[in-house]
Amino acid sequence: MDKRRNRPGTCTEDMCAWADMPLDDMESTLAVEQYIQQLVRKDKNDYEAIVALPAGQDDMQWVYEHLRRFCLELNGLVLALEGHCTAERCGQMKATDEWLYFCAAHNPPQECSAIDYSVHTLDGAGALLNSKKWFPARSNFSKKARQHFESIARRLYRIFAHAYFHHRSVYDEFETETSLCHRFSRLSELHQLLPASQMLIPISHADDSASDISDISSSRTSLKSSDGESDA
Repeated sequence: MDKRRNRPGTCTEDMCAWADMPLDDMESTLAVEQYIQQLVRKDKNDYEAIVALPAGQDDMQWVYEHLRRFCLELNGLVLALEGHCTAERCGQMKATDEWLYFCAAHNPPQECSAIDYSVHTLDGAGALLNSKKWFPARSNFSKKARQHFESIARRLYRIFAHAYFHHRSVYDEFETETSLCHRFSRLSELHQLLPASQMLIPISHADDSASDISDISSSRTSLKSSDGESDA
């Protein structure tokens, strides 16, 4: 059986150079994670194919593994923001100037600089997704898990939104390379992780030209939730 390993001494260009494998043929307990990795390696910009739910696959496990992947890849955007998004320049976490977000890493939630909010959010999301209390297994999910998925998605999306509205050149370069926000937005739409009113970045998909959310103000609502979200 093919071990699908990068052997010591493998050149960078030869990494992961094994043949693609159908999800059903993957026998590992980490099969879904490995399958998503395979799709991203094949073409990271083909976000429709990456988020498409395979036949017979549990949708909760599919969303869970994608959220874990988003936490990993969003670190790249936060790193790209270094030097552009500082505590001095971005003392508050905002998307548009009408939306101010409080950081749930504090008790009670409080204002954070945008870069600290992003780091705290990724740390918190990663800790929650790896929590044995809420996710004792990566293939068996309680009804409560759905609420956690929505909360994590809502907070992670704010990192994209801040970069888009306040550091557009950094966002555009990162998105051109990864299509990560397109992938995140599409998964959120397909599995209803975020309401349309909170998806502030204009995104259009190949099969849905009407999904460009260009009129942000018409769908915006005033929010004040337990995780410190405010439209101040």
